[in-house]
Amino acid sequence: MARILINDDDLAICAVLARILRGMGHDVVQAHTAAEGLAAARGEAFDLVFLDVRMPDGSGLDVLPEIRQIPAPPEVIIITGDADPDGAELAVKNGAWDYITKPVTPQNIRLAVSRVLQYREEKASVKPPRVLHRDGIIGSGPVMERGLEQLAQAAANDSNVLITGETGTGKEVFARAIHRNSSRSGGNFVVVDCAALPATLVESILFGHVRGAFTGADRDEDGLISQAHGGTLFLDEVGELPWSMQKAFLRVLEDGRFRPVGSRQERDCDFRLVAATNRDLDQQVTDGRFRRDLLFRLRVLHLEVPPLRDRSEDIQALVMYHTARLCERKGIGIKGFSPEFIVALREYHWPGNVRELVNTLDRALAAAGGEPTLYPTHLPTNIRVELARAKVGPAEEPPPEVEIDPEASLPTLKDFRERGVARLERQYLRELLRRAGRNPKEACRVAGLQRSRLYELLRKYDLSL
Repeated sequence: MARILINDDDLAICAVLARILRGMGHDVVQAHTAAEGLAAARGEAFDLVFLDVRMPDGSGLDVLPEIRQIPAPPEVIIITGDADPDGAELAVKNGAWDYITKPVTPQNIRLAVSRVLQYREEKASVKPPRVLHRDGIIGSGPVMERGLEQLAQAAANDSNVLITGETGTGKEVFARAIHRNSSRSGGNFVVVDCAALPATLVESILFGHVRGAFTGADRDEDGLISQAHGGTLFLDEVGELPWSMQKAFLRVLEDGRFRPVGSRQERDCDFRLVAATNRDLDQQVTDGRFRRDLLFRLRVLHLEVPPLRDRSEDIQALVMYHTARLCERKGIGIKGFSPEFIVALREYHWPGNVRELVNTLDRALAAAGGEPTLYPTHLPTNIRVELARAKVGPAEEPPPEVEIDPEASLPTLKDFRERGVARLERQYLRELLRRAGRNPKEACRVAGLQRSRLYELLRKYDLSL
């Protein structure tokens, strides 16, 4: 018997679902608002939650991430009367098991519940993963915990892994941790910086060459692929791999063999491939700059490293860890931190992610000199200026006027007000998307909106990400 929560404000739907689920022998609890559902999920252990999207006090899509962050979280099936592709995408990305549109059928509900419970039973029977060597991966918040779960999954098998994330998030740190926790940890971890490969030597660097293959080749040289034999080959910034090499590298992955430059003999290679990029490889495929078949080979497993702005709860741990390392490297005593120093770092949005944070701490230590404690005054000027401007807020500008046609009849005050608000909202959203680089997470952070509300406004004004 499983415990199942139905979180829906439609009493008729609740009754239908409860009858079906109790007929299957399960224990059912009902909640009719988003707040009641979240409180119930936090207060009791459930195996499954049926979650409606539209409820009197908010959207189920906003509650979903909070339910998935509960320790030993239940699976969640979104059930809604709105056939919304954006909502379905958001639900899946936030960890929903499925997205079912009303009206529901008993067969669909029974099948979905059976599959969920089968999955949870099989998952519980799997042995817990061994303790991970984190290798400098700092943080224990819910976002980082999900990243560590993906890392453990990647380390437990030998499949190719594609790591994505913004510049400075620590993709190479995750790649090294995958290697160290894998069965290949005794082999080499070989880094290939695809953005720095010289076009004329890229084949020789990767595949090696034999003596006499070209001018200056006075002896045989192993390439990076040979050096990674038995270990891990890490292709950093794989989106920069020259087009001419993409097909050749694809053959290596498919056949497990390569030919050094100038050689007539092929060699076997056995390495685990981990690749990383801050680019949208799907878009590069669309633009004809990256091979689709190679992308399929790279992305057997996918690990996304979160930006620092999405895990502010880890700021203090990161500061303590990296400050200690910097002080040791500089041969100086460990510094203390004022509470205001940590608060300032949490309020900054960190476009350069962890790399920028480490650089900022290095500069703060230099500014502090022999002083034992770090204060906000030790932070770089550009960060202090941005934080100060954020406290004051943007300069007020007069709103654009809504024109009134002098020849037309005067609208009602309500219609005139709604027309003006719509114009302001549309103008704001366009500027918001421009400044956020059309990144939905950044747009929500800047505007103070939930993701579902952002999508609702974009649909209203026919705008798209």
